[in-house]
Amino acid sequence: MQTLRHLLSKLPLSLLLIACLTLGLAPFFPVPHVWEKLTMLAHGTLSRPIDIFDLILHGTPWILLILRLLLVRSKPA
Repeated sequence: MQTLRHLLSKLPLSLLLIACLTLGLAPFFPVPHVWEKLTMLAHGTLSRPIDIFDLILHGTPWILLILRLLLVRSKPA
């Protein structure tokens, strides 16, 4: 856990925000790709390997941003 916290603390927050807004949401129209894949996951239609890869690819920046905000802010006393 300390190693993960240390690695995440080295990632610039601005870089994660840019990654979320570009890779995390691209393509933007008609609906952001990550939202489309999350909807497919919720409906149980996310079964093709390319769709699973897309969810991982477009979801990774968001996961890293969330982890960065949660783990780095809750530093042990």
